[in-house]
Amino acid sequence: MLNANEGQRAVAVEHRRRRQRRGVLDRLALRRSLHGLLAVMLVMLFTTGCWGGHSDEDGSDMATISGLTDPIGGVSTKEVKANVVQDKAVSHNGRTLTFGILYPFAHMFYETITEQAKAAAGPQQVSLLVQAPDEANAEQQIRMMENMINRHVDGIAVDPIDATAMQPVIDKAIAAGIPVICFESDAPGSQRLSFIGADNRLAGQRMGGLLDGLLGGRGMILVETGASHMDSLNKRLEGLRYYLETYTEIQILDVRYNEGSEATAQTDLEQMIDDHPHFDAFIALDPLSVSAAVLVWKAMGLNRHALTFGMMPEIEDAIRNGQLTATVSQYEQEWGAQIVSRLIQAAGGHKLPAFSDTGMTDVTMETLSRAAAEK
Repeated sequence: MLNANEGQRAVAVEHRRRRQRRGVLDRLALRRSLHGLLAVMLVMLFTTGCWGGHSDEDGSDMATISGLTDPIGGVSTKEVKANVVQDKAVSHNGRTLTFGILYPFAHMFYETITEQAKAAAGPQQVSLLVQAPDEANAEQQIRMMENMINRHVDGIAVDPIDATAMQPVIDKAIAAGIPVICFESDAPGSQRLSFIGADNRLAGQRMGGLLDGLLGGRGMILVETGASHMDSLNKRLEGLRYYLETYTEIQILDVRYNEGSEATAQTDLEQMIDDHPHFDAFIALDPLSVSAAVLVWKAMGLNRHALTFGMMPEIEDAIRNGQLTATVSQYEQEWGAQIVSRLIQAAGGHKLPAFSDTGMTDVTMETLSRAAAEK
C-alpha cells in the first residue's frame, strides 16, 4: 500500500497528466482553427486575383451580419464580418443566384443560421430557398433535395441526416452542374465540394476533457443523441468514448437516440434519469436533446452537470440560469455567411477548400461572466 506522501505524489502526478492531456487537446483545436483560417486566406488571395485567379471588375464585398451571438462571450455584437471574400453574386447569364439550404429538421438552432445567411445574402442580392423536415426524416430530406435539383437552383448547402442515403442525390446535383457543400454534418463519400464546420471527433474528445475536469476523472454519465445515421453526431460520440475510455474512469451508463423526435428526446431523458438516478452528468449531442434537458432540469430542479454542443440564445440563457454547465461551440455564428460565400465562389467557378474548419471553443458561466465584465 502507498503511504500518505506517496499517495499525494501519485495524485499530483495524475492531475498533472490530465492537465497535459487537456493542453494537447486545446493545442490540437487551435492548430485546426489556424489551418482553417489559412485556408480562408488562401481563398481570399485566389478570388481577388493575387495569384492569377478570377476577380470581378467591381471587386469583392465582405458579407456583414448584424445582431449575432458571439459563442466565446455570449454577447450581442453590432457587426460581425465574414472572413471570406465574396465574388459578385450574378451568374453568367446575368440573373441573380438562388441557393438552397437544407437542414436535418426544423429547430431554432437552424433558424439562427438562416438569419445569418439572409444577412449575408441580402447585400449580394442572392435568393435563398430554405427547407427542413419537421422531424429528422431522411427520405423527406432527400425529396426536398430532389426538388431543389428540379428547380435548377445555383447551389445547395445541406446538413445530411443520413450521409450514405444522401450521397447519390448529392452526386446527382453535382452531375447536373449544381455545386453542393455540406455543413455541420458531412457526407465524405459524396462528390460534395466542401464541408463547413469543425472536426466532430475532436469536439467529442474536447467534451471528454471538460467532463474529466468537472468530475475529477471518475463518475457516471448519460448521453442522448439524435439521428443514428448522422455523421456529425456519430463522430462526436466516437470522440467522447475514446477520451473517456483512454484517459478516465468515467462510465457511460446509457446512450439513447431520439432519431430527430423532440417528444422522444424528452421521454428518453426522463426514462434514463429514472433508471439511473445517481448519474453525475448528462451529455446532449444534438439540439433536440439539449432542449429536452433544459425543460427537464427546470421541471426537476436538478443540480447535476449538463453539457452540450453548439451555441444559440436558448443555450446561453440555460447556462446563465444554471440548467446547463457548458457547451462546446463550433462557431456556428459563422456558418450562415460561410455558406453564402462558398456557394457564390462555387457558382463563379472557383475551387473550394475541402474543409472549412470553423474551430471550436468552450462556453461556461465563467466565460459569459468574463465577457460581460469586459463589455
